[in-house]
Amino acid sequence: MCVFGTRSETIKIVPIVRALSKSEFLTPLVVLTGQHREILDQMISCFQIEPACDLNLTRPEASLAEYTALLVTGLDDLFNEFTPDLTLVLGDTLTAMAAAWVAHFHKVPVAHVEAGLRTNDRYNPFAEEMYRVQTSQLATLHFAPTQQAVENLRRESITEHVHLTGNTIVDALMEAVEQTKTYPVDQKKCFDEVDFTKYRVLIATMHRRENRGPEASNIARALRQIVDEFPDTQILYPKHKNPVLYKVIESTLEGHPRIILIEPVEYLEFIWAMQRCFFILTDSGGIQEEAPMLGKPVLVLRETTERQEAVKSGNLELVGSNREKIVRSARKLLTDQQTYNQRIHSITAFGDGKATKRIVRVLEDYFGG
Repeated sequence: MCVFGTRSETIKIVPIVRALSKSEFLTPLVVLTGQHREILDQMISCFQIEPACDLNLTRPEASLAEYTALLVTGLDDLFNEFTPDLTLVLGDTLTAMAAAWVAHFHKVPVAHVEAGLRTNDRYNPFAEEMYRVQTSQLATLHFAPTQQAVENLRRESITEHVHLTGNTIVDALMEAVEQTKTYPVDQKKCFDEVDFTKYRVLIATMHRRENRGPEASNIARALRQIVDEFPDTQILYPKHKNPVLYKVIESTLEGHPRIILIEPVEYLEFIWAMQRCFFILTDSGGIQEEAPMLGKPVLVLRETTERQEAVKSGNLELVGSNREKIVRSARKLLTDQQTYNQRIHSITAFGDGKATKRIVRVLEDYFGG
């Protein structure tokens, strides 16, 4: 049973689902929770995945406790119906942790993809850091994307069935980059007035819970200050569907002629835009992995990150939600060519594009294949 419910999970699990579909004796049973409904639907359509079940548990107004209860009870019914032999989850989402707990209740082993990432701050990112820790304690198979992730698990005394595989996001990105070479992108339809030839386009995204208060306002004001200071820039901002977050963003950014707010675009279209942008400002974990592989600098709108490999390489810089720090770091990239050149190299810290093959091979060996 492959359980997921967000955009990032979809990107990273889909390569595994496809590979399992070709296995001679392993069958993937795709279960969607609907944690990010609209974005999830877009991703499922893009990757042409047919779920066996969709819980459709989209409750943006629910508290974490309420939503956890909905996930656990909904998944419990599915485990009773399907009795899976193994449950595969990914990353740091509430969906992953809830599925791991329910699998444990049913004595079903759990395979955790993207295991071992840590900030070592239980409240940052909140609540995702503890989702990861809890899932690691419940999992039987641990698919670690980097050597650092392996070491993180070892420090928690998790050493059995730990496999260094690389990250499946590399597999997905490599395929996407090839597809974008011939993919017919309708620039006007997808990106409105964004002009990648006339302006240095900066992509900004934000969705993390820790950025949904005054932090969102600070970040939005920083973005506006950047484009005001540099007339040759535009900011492309794909909206996040959380109404509380978007209300803050909209009130600050809407109406500026060089800040383009768009609806979320499909995965291939977003990769196409990332390849053409100047740099990226984001709190997304997945983009922190994708952008360095594309040779794009990233200002990380968080105080911590689980992707220290890219910080050490210089591709990522932590700027948090401090307005002055964000503007100062952006100004450095926009005015100092040497600094920019030092940070546009592509890294391979997150894998070589063969993570899916390694994961499926381990799963087949686990069942004696």
